[in-house]
Amino acid sequence: MLAALARAGVADNTIVIFTSDNTGERFSDTWPFSGKKTELLEGGVRIPAIVRWPGHVRAGSTSDQMTMSMDWLPTFLAAAGTAPDPSSPPDGINLRPQLAGIPAVARKLFWRYKHNLQQAMHDGDWKWLKILDNTFLFNVVDEPLERANLRERRRDIYDRLVVEWRAWNATMLPLDPMSCTGGFGSNELADHMGAPGRQRVPLR
Repeated sequence: MLAALARAGVADNTIVIFTSDNTGERFSDTWPFSGKKTELLEGGVRIPAIVRWPGHVRAGSTSDQMTMSMDWLPTFLAAAGTAPDPSSPPDGINLRPQLAGIPAVARKLFWRYKHNLQQAMHDGDWKWLKILDNTFLFNVVDEPLERANLRERRRDIYDRLVVEWRAWNATMLPLDPMSCTGGFGSNELADHMGAPGRQRVPLR
């Protein structure tokens, strides 16, 4: 692809992003994280993001900015010299400042995933996570493997994140009871003890 852009004479005026719409599948190695695709553990939500934009992104640089795939739309619009329609604001943020080397900005990210009733929220170093009836609080910077549940030690942070997640969820559409989201259960992966087998709901 890069060679084709070079032959067309537009390589220096084109943003190229290498990323993914999901994390590793069931046989992938997501170390040093736990979890895989369909899970809200770090191994299920962290994806690669490599950007090439000569003259705008310094080669070999990195950013600590927490991002989501939805950020690319406002970023591309800003790069094109325009902005989203105010009547339909995007959920993401414009990453052009961070791509240019501006320090990361704080933000909160929220998830919900129907399989295993998963819910999660990121706020800085902290992550609240719910899987079935189990809830957790992790410092994913100090301990990205998500093994040390700090729910009781930092109950103040845990309670705050739960309240904020519920407030966010109240602004979302309800989950469709007929929708089908896949995942892995203990009948498929040995480290998923307690997770029920995958349930399939026929589409009508």
